[in-house]
Formats: sequence, structure tokens, C-alpha cells
Amino acid sequence: MAFKYDIEREIAPLAAERTSDGFLLELNLVSFNERRAKYDIRQWDSTHEQMRKGVSLSKEEALALRDALNKEFANE
Repeated sequence: MAFKYDIEREIAPLAAERTSDGFLLELNLVSFNERRAKYDIRQWDSTHEQMRKGVSLSKEEALALRDALNKEFANE
């Protein structure tokens, strides 16, 4: 079975610059193997043909991460 992915929405770059080999850390909404799309944080090349290991979060997990980060940085 071939690995499939579809970037349904490019949300935001999470790094100011690409790495020396051309990868950029991004937040995207991605469907892997035709499953429901998840919020995905990983490095991609400029054409989105190659990716590195990352983490995919359901909407509920992404909201929990948002809340944790808001709490962590509340005093800054």
C-alpha cells in the first residue's frame, strides 16, 4: 500500500528560515492515507514532496496544546 497525504490547508510556518538543507517547520491541516485531516507539525521541503518526522493532533488535542501554551506564556 502506498503512503498518501494531502495538505488540505497550509496554516503557518513555525520557523523564520529554512534549514540548511531546505526544510521549514510548518503547521498544516493534513490528511494521511485518506483519513480525517489533523493538525500537523513537521518540517517540509519547499515543494511539499518530502517531509520529516512530526506530530499530528486531532482538533481536541490541538485545543489542549493551545490551552497549555497559553498557560505557559500567560505572564510574558
